[in-house]
Amino acid sequence: MTASAQASQNYAAAFGVKIERGQLLKALAHVQSVVERRNTIPVLGNVKLEAGGGQLRLTATDMDIAVVETVAADTQNSGVTTAPAHTFYDIVRKLPEGSEIELTTEPEKGLLTIKAGKSRFSLSCLPAEDFPQLEKGEFSHEFTLAAAEAVALLDKCRFAISTEETRYYLNGIYIHAAGSEDAPVLRAVATDGHRLARIEVGLPAGAAGMPGVILPRKAVGELRKLIEEAGGEVQVSVSKTKMRFLAGNASLVTKLIDGTFPDYERVIPQGNDKLAEIETAKFAEAIDRVATITSEKTRAIRLVFEQGNLNLSASSPEQGTATESLEITYSADSVDIGFNSRYLLDVMAQIDGDSVQFQLADASSPALVRDPAEVGALYVVMPMRI
Repeated sequence: MTASAQASQNYAAAFGVKIERGQLLKALAHVQSVVERRNTIPVLGNVKLEAGGGQLRLTATDMDIAVVETVAADTQNSGVTTAPAHTFYDIVRKLPEGSEIELTTEPEKGLLTIKAGKSRFSLSCLPAEDFPQLEKGEFSHEFTLAAAEAVALLDKCRFAISTEETRYYLNGIYIHAAGSEDAPVLRAVATDGHRLARIEVGLPAGAAGMPGVILPRKAVGELRKLIEEAGGEVQVSVSKTKMRFLAGNASLVTKLIDGTFPDYERVIPQGNDKLAEIETAKFAEAIDRVATITSEKTRAIRLVFEQGNLNLSASSPEQGTATESLEITYSADSVDIGFNSRYLLDVMAQIDGDSVQFQLADASSPALVRDPAEVGALYVVMPMRI
């Protein structure tokens, strides 16, 4: 085999594509974000480009997540290659808005040429045959979620995902079918041991009996971007080791965390019979103000619940003291309890309604927080000793 023939085999047939800069930039923005800046396997730093049938298909992966997006293009010659993801994205980003971009390959040189107006770039390519194919695989369950449901399951849980790598099984959102036969639900749960978020929507057709899976933190972030751009519906496919999401012209396939999520039901208090109802915005603002003087390490804030009133306070040897009071709806016995103010603010950011409900037991028991405007949402915050 000649050197030229060998090069053609390695880098695939030359292709020619013309595409509007905005379309290419949007697709590249989605796929390149999963590419790590440093890779021990060179081809993982590249985006795979497949041209044919009036479409350009872009794929990127870090071996745990693969994002694929397809855009309409003038495909003058079909072919496939790979190019450095971040460099390619930066070039397209810096080209003039509205410009037409022409992409061509030179297989014998292993180059991708990018032309727009009087600008011309040549990028070194790597063989497409070396690019891993994470998106292939069998899935046992498939169902569809409205984009708003998928967003709620992700957004209202992600703040509670643990960042502690030693407890890797908490580094994601646990998604599973739950509830009774009369009211089956699809439930998402996340916890870091200090707070817990549990969100549920009606169980979609096809999800019954699905395995409980842990969706990794990075996949949550990448998926959230795709759903926001696409809108509409999200098609979900599940197996014991992978999940696939289809949203608009983009798809994301991710490996799942291989671990056992703890029995979170044991953390949710059942005997919290002291109910307080507080105006959401005023409560969040008061927490934020009083927490100004707390130490960066503890962020400790004290809440004293009394009939019709809530007293917030904080003190720091270095900074001083702060107090504030709010009128609330509360008629039970007094409770003096401490919390990490950051954890409280994270929960308050998820509350959609004008008011928030706090259910308490005593100073040493976790608080149960509910959003009257979102009956499928429940939060638990562990107290701290002050």
